Amino acid sequence: MTIRPEIMISSLDEDRLYKLLESLPAEHAAAADELEEELSRARVVEPRDLPPGRVSMNSTVKFSIDSTRQDFELTLVYPKDVDPGGTTVSILAPVGSALLGLSVGDEIEWPKPGGGTVKVRITEVVYQPERAGDLQR
Repeated sequence: MTIRPEIMISSLDEDRLYKLLESLPAEHAAAADELEEELSRARVVEPRDLPPGRVSMNSTVKFSIDSTRQDFELTLVYPKDVDPGGTTVSILAPVGSALLGLSVGDEIEWPKPGGGTVKVRITEVVYQPERAGDLQR
């Protein structure tokens, strides 16, 4: 059994994500269940109290693949904001809901194309709306 790291989210993200869950059609039930499980275990703080190294909605996050030391960057977004160019990850994707509330140094298993997983580490939260004062996202 894998021990999941502690997660922290802003009250604003919590409110918006519960509204998203309420609006989802039945075909998104599995994704909704995963996200709801993450939300239920999160420590919720006011946006101004969210530490800068935490992943919140619309945060841009830099990762390192442990086995290759290759870096990549993605932004955690709502489903309507997914970029087909591959620069974003939806909160409804298993990896997206797993990212919410993590902090620099945390590791997660990332699915590889064609099967299997790879371990990635969060190395930097490049942009966090709460730190930038951008609460209208």
